Amino acid sequence: MATGPWRSVAITGASSGFGAALARELAAPGRVLHLSGRDATRLAGAAEACRAAGAEVREACFDVRDAAACEAWVAAAGPLALLIANAGVSAGSGGAVEPADQARDIFAVNLTGALNTALPALAAMRLQPPGPDGVRGRIAVVASVAAFVAAPGAPAYCASKAALQRWAEATDATARRGGVRLHALCPGYISTPMTAGNDFPMPGLMTPEDAARRALAGLARGKPRVAFPLPLYLAARLAGALPPRWLSVLPSKAQGSGPRPRREA
Repeated sequence: MATGPWRSVAITGASSGFGAALARELAAPGRVLHLSGRDATRLAGAAEACRAAGAEVREACFDVRDAAACEAWVAAAGPLALLIANAGVSAGSGGAVEPADQARDIFAVNLTGALNTALPALAAMRLQPPGPDGVRGRIAVVASVAAFVAAPGAPAYCASKAALQRWAEATDATARRGGVRLHALCPGYISTPMTAGNDFPMPGLMTPEDAARRALAGLARGKPRVAFPLPLYLAARLAGALPPRWLSVLPSKAQGSGPRPRREA
């Protein structure tokens, strides 16, 4: 299932869900996959599936909140054609004010955790020789269509993904001058352990495999923003354009029925 021209790829949150699907889609002979996660057993299973497809796989267990571990992992990987900062956490507020510890944890993983891998990769890629397409390396951060709407049911989740999406697109505008590209992946609902506890309708729900193919196809086309499925993305943009005073009419269960952080890491 080789997708894209990238020979060496690093993925965080690769032990399950969307991250594992990305790894499987990229697994092919001649490709080196650097996979990280927090659960050694699940990560080993994802790595074995990729090896069965012919890829060379190197595993590493660490928490993306550990900046030193992230930097060491990126450095040990050597030249990377693509890094995907995928590790994330999701939780809703259940219509109440979001607990402070939950909000802090979501930002620490979704935003700071992504930057902990993306920033070292950006610095390293700027020193790499350009490939045949003139690009020295690519960094993709996994945001969400939730980045475009301030859903009352998931304040920290929406805000963390919005900040990540904005950072990637703004940085791409300048980094591309030096040969490094950044991309914001903004998928809708994906059927993973992260969404398994949602007790509300999830329009456009995708399998991890379908979402991985869509994301990688967008990266291969060089799109700074890869948002899908289109109907849900457009609906999020429309909802995001509503006056702030109208936010109270939006569903309070937009991202979970209550405070219960669910990780894909």
